[in-house]
Amino acid sequence: QVQLQESGPGLVKPSQTLSLTCTVSGGSITTNSYYWSWIRQPPGKGLEWMGAIYYDGSTYYSPSFKSRTSVSRDTSKNQFTLQLRSVTPDDTAVYYCAVAGTEIWGQGTQVTVSS
Repeated sequence: QVQLQESGPGLVKPSQTLSLTCTVSGGSITTNSYYWSWIRQPPGKGLEWMGAIYYDGSTYYSPSFKSRTSVSRDTSKNQFTLQLRSVTPDDTAVYYCAVAGTEIWGQGTQVTVSS
C-alpha cells in the first residue's frame, strides 16, 4: 500500500523559506492518479489544505497560500516537495503530506518558525 513520509527542518527562521519533502513508497507519483497534497495544522486550529501536485505534474494551490507556496516533484526519487516562502511565526504548524480525499497521510512533521 502507498505510504508517505515527511522530512525537513523542524525549525525555520522568520522570512526564510520552509522546504519539506514527502517520500512516497508503495506507489508511483506519476502513475497513481492522485492529488499529492500538503496540509497543515497550526496549534489550536483546524486543518488547512495548502496545495497539491497531480500525477501528471499539474499543480493546484489554495488561494490562501498561492502567492508564497510552490509544490514540485522529483520523479527519480518518487518524492514531492513543499516550499513556503517568507515564513512568519504564524506558519508554525504540523505539516502533513497526504493523498487528497483518502486516508493515506504521512505521520506529520512539526515545524516551528522562530528566531
